Amino acid sequence: MASIPPVPVTAEAARLGFLAWMRQERHAAANTVEAYTHALAGFLGFLTQHLGKEPDLAALAALRAADIRAWLASLSNAGLVAASRAQHLSAVRGFFRYLDRRHGLEIPAIRLVATARVRPGLPRALTVEQACDVTQHVDDVSDDPALQARDVALFSLLYGSGLRIAEALGLDVRDAATLRTSQTLTVTGKGSKTRIVPVLPAVCAAIEAWLAVHPDAQPGSPLFLGARGKRLDPAVAQRVLRTYRRLAGLPEHATPHALRHSFATHLLAGGGDLRSIQDLLGHASLSTTQRYTAVDDAALLAVWRKTHPRA
Repeated sequence: MASIPPVPVTAEAARLGFLAWMRQERHAAANTVEAYTHALAGFLGFLTQHLGKEPDLAALAALRAADIRAWLASLSNAGLVAASRAQHLSAVRGFFRYLDRRHGLEIPAIRLVATARVRPGLPRALTVEQACDVTQHVDDVSDDPALQARDVALFSLLYGSGLRIAEALGLDVRDAATLRTSQTLTVTGKGSKTRIVPVLPAVCAAIEAWLAVHPDAQPGSPLFLGARGKRLDPAVAQRVLRTYRRLAGLPEHATPHALRHSFATHLLAGGGDLRSIQDLLGHASLSTTQRYTAVDDAALLAVWRKTHPRA
């Protein structure tokens, strides 16, 4: 029978044990461990000032909900937004769960503190002109005709059909066969759910132009290849667009995913209904699609403020 690890005496020793456990047993990502390190150091530093001395485990067990809320208030006063405060609180919750499970130290106050409600950020779309600029001129990034054709086909598909980058890069050559007969693609989205999306004639033409120079246009080959003949990595596609947006002076939010946002936003502005846009995007919930109505409302408000004589 495995022995129960001894309970650390100080909260700082417990913190270090928790971080070591995350690295060695949970194999947490380095960025996660770094974020937890920062959050917990700040939490224990606050308690040292708040309680008048460095806390031990008995002090943690005796914490009141008011103590934890005072710490959250200090984060707010320091300028941390709700999302950041929620991340810090998540780190503390994880630390307290570790103390409970590994050392039998229960800290009931944490259950009385609600996580700050984080409002999802609004999708950031490009203008119609900016999105079209990407699809028409992204080939300026490369001097290789094959890579030029690939990039135009890929980014035209992202904007023209609203695909996620992973959905587009998961396509094989055989999937493009339906373009010649029905101008549709069957894509696999989140949760391995498939959906059929229409493809505009201009996008079909761009994909056909790419297939004409595709180095290995066998049915089972990836539709979009990298320079070494493997399936194109999302990081490479992101780098291509990052390079182009600097060449063209596009905004920093001009990313592959912004083309998907642009697809939905421009459809809505053109009179598309939410249910149809939900189906095209592959959203499981209509509430996810409804975020685009806020984007459209925000754009209308901006126009009103800019143009109304009394604004």
